[in-house]
Amino acid sequence: MSLASLLSSEQIIPEMQATERWPAIVELIDLLVAQEKIDPASRDGILAALKQREETMSTGIGFGIAIPHASSEAVTEVVAAFGRSSQGIEFDALDNAPVKFVVLFIVPKNQFQTHLRTLASIAKFLNDRSVRDRLAAAGTKEEILAVFEERAAK
Repeated sequence: MSLASLLSSEQIIPEMQATERWPAIVELIDLLVAQEKIDPASRDGILAALKQREETMSTGIGFGIAIPHASSEAVTEVVAAFGRSSQGIEFDALDNAPVKFVVLFIVPKNQFQTHLRTLASIAKFLNDRSVRDRLAAAGTKEEILAVFEERAAK
């Protein structure tokens, strides 16, 4: 499963307002609610699941990347959002560096394999330094999406 298949330009924030982990997660969830990818009635439950996951261990995996994720009965397919921060977000990442790229995704409950495959795919994609450099240089959400789409076509 590629990020390109999970994202549209409306699910991308080219410059996040948040400077800390929890407000960044809320900013992306609110985007998904605004785009009708998440039912407003499910927002708080999904945020609680994400918070529970973050309290276990930060999803800031290093190299300026964070992948907050959770499973929920409130979604019937994988939903994702991408946010970029040029100033960096304090995310309590494993390498203690600020996070520049946040990929948040929610997987339907009881789809464990889908959850693992999605997580692995995102981590592998963002592990490529040239991808991170191109995402950082992209000017618009459309240009960011093009980086995802180009990589998916390979």
